Amino acid sequence: MNQSICDKLEQLTGRLDELGRILASSEATQDMDEFRKLSCEYAELGPVVALYQSWRHAESELSSALEMLADPEMKELAAAEVVAVRERLPQIEKELQKMLLPKDANDARNVFLEVRAGTGGEESALFAGNLFRMYTRYAERQRWQVEVISASVSDLGGYREVIARVIGNGVYSRLKFESGAHRVQRVPDTETQGRIHTSACTVAVMPEADALEEVHINPAEIRVDTYRASGAGGQHINKTDSAVRITHLPTGIVVECQDDRSQHKNKAQALSVLAARIRDVQEREQHANIASTRRDLIGSGDRSERIRTYNFPQGRVTDHRINLTLYKIEAIMDGDLDELLAALAAEYQADQLAMLADSE
Repeated sequence: MNQSICDKLEQLTGRLDELGRILASSEATQDMDEFRKLSCEYAELGPVVALYQSWRHAESELSSALEMLADPEMKELAAAEVVAVRERLPQIEKELQKMLLPKDANDARNVFLEVRAGTGGEESALFAGNLFRMYTRYAERQRWQVEVISASVSDLGGYREVIARVIGNGVYSRLKFESGAHRVQRVPDTETQGRIHTSACTVAVMPEADALEEVHINPAEIRVDTYRASGAGGQHINKTDSAVRITHLPTGIVVECQDDRSQHKNKAQALSVLAARIRDVQEREQHANIASTRRDLIGSGDRSERIRTYNFPQGRVTDHRINLTLYKIEAIMDGDLDELLAALAAEYQADQLAMLADSE
């Protein structure tokens, strides 16, 4: 294993010992916030250090077995031991490298999911509805909660735009590769001659900020408009100016929210979405600034970049970033996304490992 990785693992071993002494001291619980923070760090480091100790033990076994090769009576047994340990060591090293990969600070966050119709008119809006149902069904399988923040329904029952908050364990870690353009090829219900049409929708998955303070929004740089909500909701929601539209003047980002009868709640929801969008723009700009020539699994981050095609006549879904095609479109559209999302995560991890190897 590379010396720099060994040095890092030795540092982590020392840190784990230090944390153990701190947490065992009588003063440890005087500051409960600090105690919880250190306890979490201890729990995270434990498995890494334990695996490193396994690696060191295997190295010691290999060294002993190589020495025994010189003994004629032990040569056969030692040779078998050498083979076994040499097979085991690379597996341990690979697991250690995975554990040392930088963690995405957003992985545990809830997200704002936005699906927008693109090219293709009414068929695009219908497909936006299909995509939103796909994500909703996947969320149900994960036991996540989905709260619709804002929705603009099309004439045939699809969505021109729908924004939802998805709440649960590790939501962003599972959905973060879904941002981009999703293309559909199928015969629309409105097509009388059976011709296949191509249309597209854009999806944005943005981690929710812990608090608005994480993203500074200057009140002087936003314009807040109120108006009467449209669509279903009863007489009250249609007779009062409960809907809210917030425009962020520096970026031109516009957020609308009309799902709640309370203007105050709609404004709070709209500000949360605005903060997530601003943060998303900032992070994509940062990623663009530090991007290297290596392919990034998420691509350029441009929402117009086509990432996936859903071909209904052939029953296939193709993710263009990893050249993966699955012939299970019905299951996927019903929320069976595990195989697809796992493949994306594995490819991303492999890319990170390659970058780690290049940096050594």
